[in-house]
Amino acid sequence: MAKVIVVGAGINGVTSAIELKKRGHQVTLVDPGPLPHPLAASTDISKAVRAAYGPDEDYTALAERCIELWRKWNSEFSVELYHETGVLFVCQHPMRPGDFEYESCRVLEKLGHRLERFDSFTFHERFPAFAPDRFQDGFFDPDAGYVESGRVVATLVEHAKSIGVELRERAKFVALNENDDRVHGVVLDNRHRINGDAVVIAAGAWTPYVLPFTKKFLRATGHPVFHLKPDKPELFLPERFPFFGADISTTGYYGFPLNQGVVKIANHGPGREMSPDSAERVVTAEDENALREFLRSTIPALAEAAIVYTRVCMYCDTNDGDFWIAADPQRSNLVISTGDCGHGFKFAPVLGEITADAVEGKANPFLQKFRWRPEIKSGEAKEAARFAPN
Repeated sequence: MAKVIVVGAGINGVTSAIELKKRGHQVTLVDPGPLPHPLAASTDISKAVRAAYGPDEDYTALAERCIELWRKWNSEFSVELYHETGVLFVCQHPMRPGDFEYESCRVLEKLGHRLERFDSFTFHERFPAFAPDRFQDGFFDPDAGYVESGRVVATLVEHAKSIGVELRERAKFVALNENDDRVHGVVLDNRHRINGDAVVIAAGAWTPYVLPFTKKFLRATGHPVFHLKPDKPELFLPERFPFFGADISTTGYYGFPLNQGVVKIANHGPGREMSPDSAERVVTAEDENALREFLRSTIPALAEAAIVYTRVCMYCDTNDGDFWIAADPQRSNLVISTGDCGHGFKFAPVLGEITADAVEGKANPFLQKFRWRPEIKSGEAKEAARFAPN
């Protein structure tokens, strides 16, 4: 049994702490709090769960496994955290090889998903909130939906405490306690030290700032999120307005059905590089103008809807768009578990398992994909849904 310190109680950290505790380790979970942390990417009303990943069969297979586990968590925790509304991906032009939508459809059909296709008439009849004649092609996958992400984190934190994870809330990580190429624990802001045999840094977008040596291969980017109150809420119920991506590899926009009285629309694009604690972490007038332009052309029933809340969701981006879950070759007992690149939450049910395998040095097929790889240079985001600016 090892004593493991996990820094960060967002989705990577809390799932890692739970899995490590289940494997018999002594686990301390450290977070500046309160929990769920109001600035963490995990803390929101909804996050997407989908298996559509363009041509990437690895992520598709992993997401399929997670969908089954989300269903299991609903049962295990006796609360509907995962809402299986399906996912709608649509585009203005006919799908063709190389497109995110086409490649997603090809892979999902290969795996036996029950996809539905539409012509423009049947599409508008079923999904009337969208502009008529806007979309020429696309598909609906019923095996998808969204999770109530803030509730998920709160539920998992309570579960972690119930199985014996020691939670150090309102404790801010300052530095690693290290020498001789080995980490001996962490130093907190009150100069208190916690000693341990291994440390997991699961600090999300804060990682390149709390561990400056990771700035060579990790960066924090901010992405605008809007909650809108529709005038005609009946148009935005899940059966008529599921979780969707609308020309997402061109526009970056995606959204969710009515939840807690609002429709959430966000942008999955390049974002703006910034610190999670930056004063620039605000939705700008330019962000709002771009949203209104998108809504006028795509979802006119929301074009003039009141915006009741905004936030900037932070991604921790890697140079190739893949997770970074790996032991530091220079610090043998330090594992970094981050690099969500905007797609992390849906994989919550398996993130702890992958991270725990990295801590224990166990084989896992995904640890090669998510390995320590500073040699990878910055380029376009690997995930096809994250469009590159023209």
